[in-house]
Amino acid sequence: MKEQTSIPKHKLGRAASLAGAGMKVGVNYLRYKGTKVLTGKDEKDKFHERTAADTYKTFSKLKGGPLKLAQILSMDKNLIPEQYSDEFSKAQYSAPPLSYPLVVKTFQREVGESPTEVFDTFTNKAAAGASIGQVHKATKDGKIYAVKVQYPGVADSLHSDLAIVKPIAMRLFQLKAEAIDPYMQEVESKLLEETNYRLELERSVDLAEQSGGIEMVRFPKYFPEYSSAKILTMEWVDGEQLDVYAKSDAPQEEKNKIAQALWDFYAHQIHKLRVFHADPHPGNFIVKDGELWVLDFGCVKEVEDDFYEGYFRLMEPAVFQDREKLKPALYDVSLLLEEDDGPTVEKLLDIFQESISLLNKPYLAGVFNFGDESFFEELAAFGEKTRNDAELQAINSARGKADALYLNRTFFGVFNLMGMLKAEVDTSKEVAHRMQKT
Repeated sequence: MKEQTSIPKHKLGRAASLAGAGMKVGVNYLRYKGTKVLTGKDEKDKFHERTAADTYKTFSKLKGGPLKLAQILSMDKNLIPEQYSDEFSKAQYSAPPLSYPLVVKTFQREVGESPTEVFDTFTNKAAAGASIGQVHKATKDGKIYAVKVQYPGVADSLHSDLAIVKPIAMRLFQLKAEAIDPYMQEVESKLLEETNYRLELERSVDLAEQSGGIEMVRFPKYFPEYSSAKILTMEWVDGEQLDVYAKSDAPQEEKNKIAQALWDFYAHQIHKLRVFHADPHPGNFIVKDGELWVLDFGCVKEVEDDFYEGYFRLMEPAVFQDREKLKPALYDVSLLLEEDDGPTVEKLLDIFQESISLLNKPYLAGVFNFGDESFFEELAAFGEKTRNDAELQAINSARGKADALYLNRTFFGVFNLMGMLKAEVDTSKEVAHRMQKT
């Protein structure tokens, strides 16, 4: 992969790049409409493929907020067409890396020394790159380290970047401001946290300690003495990224055990700790010697008790299967609003009842087979239906609490990882524990 020798830092340059992406969207759309008029062919798929590639190219060059938005949107297959989720998924762990001289500058600015003055060896090329930073392999005194180095200027350009990205995303995905605003707010608030590697170090150590009793789940050691606000150093872990492992010829029985460990890890954090790893993409997990390693706690979400109780009350079959009980529960979490008229309430009751039923399928099964593609086909069909429902799109009030975005994103992200592994998972313990808590 070709390295980047610079990242546009100044607002004007970054704005110009994003404006250029917006213009490409417009040109692609005119080409799509023109072809449809001239030939009668609806080549919407080609329009989405071309536009997704053009947009990702710009976002990956700028890093930071635009690339993080791409990463988050790629995990919500109910929100955007699959061409974008497929293309934007590259942001999870394969963004173009920065050249070594820029890495050296970061080290000199942060610790006053070059990487080779801090470590005995330090790779010139990144082992992995994502939205916030990239990872290099280093050695010192016989130990091997993974050193995450933050991209320059990520935090400084965050707010202005997202202000320009918002109308582009709205045009691309035909979203109203009310639909995308929570995503923009999530990106901005969580990205600011993710740019603080000292905070990530504290969270990583704390959550690893509190999650240490889960069978087959492991965490790397962290090294504060080699870390700073922009540099994070941890133990190097050899192994296969979860998506690579999923495609391997490992026995399905072993894959089921890895999937169960991942499932139990999230159940423990969400239901017991009420603080959880909110970035379930395959680049954050490694399989080594039949164990699951969790590598990154940059994106962490805390769930308040009041929200937890209201959210998981919706998941109780006695509630979501009974519209008369579901209605007040939806009002409690602001998914229904006092100003909604009768038809709006009935429409939203239909949508929420269906969506909660889909989300609950794995839990109500006791043991669920994520290798059954029909489940994911149902999710995709539901997402397509809601995106194209003009009546639903006309209901434009912002709804729910931002906390739900993190939980929904995490649940469906975990579902996707289970599907990747084609795993059969025991969900009964989590359901029993959840019912005790609500």
